[in-house]
Amino acid sequence: MGRRKKIVQECERLMDEPENIRNIAIAAHVDHGKTTLSDNLLAGAGMISDETAGEQLAMDTEEDEQERGITIDAANVSMTHEYEGTNHLINLIDTPGHVDFGGDVTRAMRAVDGALVVVDAVEGAMPQTETVLRQALREGVKPTLFINKVDRLISELQEGPEEMQRRLVSVINDVNELIRGMTEEMDDIEDWTVSVEDGTVGFGSALYKWGVSMPSMQRTGMDFGDIMDLERSDKRQELHERTPLSDVVLDMVCEHFPNPVDAQPRRIPRIWRGDDDTELAEGMRLVDEDGEVVFMVTDIGMDPHAGEIASGRVFSGSLEKGQELYVSGTAGKNRIQSVGIYMGGEREEVERVPAGNIAAVTGLKDAIAGSTVSSVEMTPFESIEHISEPVITKSVEAKSMDDLPKLIETLRQVSKEDPTIQIEINEETGEHLISGQGELHLEVITQRIEKNQGIPVNTGEPIVVYREQPQEPSDEIEGISPNRHNRFYVSIEPMSDELVEAIQLGEASMDMPEQERREALQNAGMEKDDSQEVEHIHGTNILIDDTKGIQHLNETMELVIEGFEDALNNGPLANEPVQGTLIRLHDARLHEDTIHRGPAQVIPATRNALHNALIDGRIKMLEPMQDVRIDVPNDHMGAASGEIQGRRGRVDDMYQEGDLMVVEGIAPVGEMIGFASDIRSATEGRASWNTENAGFEVMSDSLQREKIMEIRERKGMKLELPEIIQYI
Repeated sequence: MGRRKKIVQECERLMDEPENIRNIAIAAHVDHGKTTLSDNLLAGAGMISDETAGEQLAMDTEEDEQERGITIDAANVSMTHEYEGTNHLINLIDTPGHVDFGGDVTRAMRAVDGALVVVDAVEGAMPQTETVLRQALREGVKPTLFINKVDRLISELQEGPEEMQRRLVSVINDVNELIRGMTEEMDDIEDWTVSVEDGTVGFGSALYKWGVSMPSMQRTGMDFGDIMDLERSDKRQELHERTPLSDVVLDMVCEHFPNPVDAQPRRIPRIWRGDDDTELAEGMRLVDEDGEVVFMVTDIGMDPHAGEIASGRVFSGSLEKGQELYVSGTAGKNRIQSVGIYMGGEREEVERVPAGNIAAVTGLKDAIAGSTVSSVEMTPFESIEHISEPVITKSVEAKSMDDLPKLIETLRQVSKEDPTIQIEINEETGEHLISGQGELHLEVITQRIEKNQGIPVNTGEPIVVYREQPQEPSDEIEGISPNRHNRFYVSIEPMSDELVEAIQLGEASMDMPEQERREALQNAGMEKDDSQEVEHIHGTNILIDDTKGIQHLNETMELVIEGFEDALNNGPLANEPVQGTLIRLHDARLHEDTIHRGPAQVIPATRNALHNALIDGRIKMLEPMQDVRIDVPNDHMGAASGEIQGRRGRVDDMYQEGDLMVVEGIAPVGEMIGFASDIRSATEGRASWNTENAGFEVMSDSLQREKIMEIRERKGMKLELPEIIQYI
């Protein structure tokens, strides 16, 4: 029997023992060594050869991932590991580190109970380390820490024992500070900080395949002195044989990460708002493999032979071929065609996958990333909130009109697989807009359309997504319907950052029970009376109904909301989305007769009222910003900071770290297009950098008019601004 077959059989046997299952994700900043570490774990589990581990990058299954040397898609694998005489099943997800693919990290965290956070010993905790930690902790996923590339401290930086210890302690402290800051308001989480003494911190080199932790040092009798001697005398193979990285990490996973039986009672209340007194809730808490099926889809992938594959976490019941299941938000049922587990890039079909495991399923044609799939109709899980929103758009059109239907189908598939991508399909013009997290994100998507689907496409220049936001409260503004029989009285005011953030993080939404939503809005600073009158939330805008007993308003409210949504999607300055606005409907006068207050009357009246109120509230353009960090040798520091300042950016900090200077700053996304090639030539290729989305900021007054005109021209709008917009 082949080795692989044996591993699959052992995984199948262990699936029924939730106490011995660990569902984990490896997460880190880009280039800190996650995929190389995953290779070591696969080798330790006997799934790839020991010699090629670290070079094979088995979890980077796509061709473009191997070419670019970065992980783009989260990849799953199931493996077994014996710890203290008991065999454990470990379901692992290797997640991307690049900020453009952060959506994959957020979705992976929903499927797992533990996150192994990898940090580069030389670079320390970086912006993306903070982001992945926040994504894990928000989902109630417990972290442990692995400090990678320790070999560089010994051989490259030639650090002595004290110096090295100081550096490692400072990395641990930085990570613990982040964990403390993020969990101080979480009542259901005890102290989740990591420590060497507890064994929740490991050190090592994924490239040279050795690792240590406090328990492993006690077991093997090796200390840091021995490690430094072996590393310096180039005996890395011996080091790997005496203290293999995979044993150290997988022991840490088995000992310190919760199993589904411990994790689900804590995690279910965080991610599901259904009735916790039901049998269904009990089945999820107990990880009951005989209960009703509850499966949360966290990822959709395409297999050229099997079609769409939905992978995710089974919280209750058991998935089997032939089951007919409900998919949240869609009518009818979907029939499962196969169930399986992942072995890196390959999928192995199995008879069934019980609760507590990560499964790959075909046949769920209506599911998207984030769907709840179940054997009975139920309250779906909370939607998976992505921390950043699309900031850059590209137009894509098929070179040949014959490919148009195939392109539309592919784009729909892309948005199903990656919910952080927004697609706007215009079937009349044949031009389609893809919006994503950054230049690289869109480049990868368009390349995959060309390569994998064989559709030659033309792509336009990247277009930055702007926002519009009022700067002060407006007066009460009247909106009159075209037939002059209906009137609406509206005012607006800017919302506080706390309220906007609560909506962005999904803490307050219209899907929640009313009482819970009120409390969340009040916690974010909204007045009690206002929180009771919230009629609608659209994007990060809230509509409050301040009217009293107006006849026919109830049956007209749907049209009122439609008019407001239209006005918010296309702001008055340049048809860009409006954000952070609190709208008050004070009063309305409606015609007795339904026919005189139809859509053609109500929608224009409310849209115009809101646009005029926004203008009265001095609405301005906001541009998306990015935090920029550049690591560069001393003599190129001026060139690096010049690159930020020359892009309307500002440099906030410069400091020495090891033998490099770090330049930190912030710059508009629109000015960062083409940054990669410019920074390379300015620093002779010696700089490494990364960017992180930093939200939206009001654009300086001197640029407002110019930018508005540029966007209006691009969209084919009238070039003169309405007369009432005098302040721009």
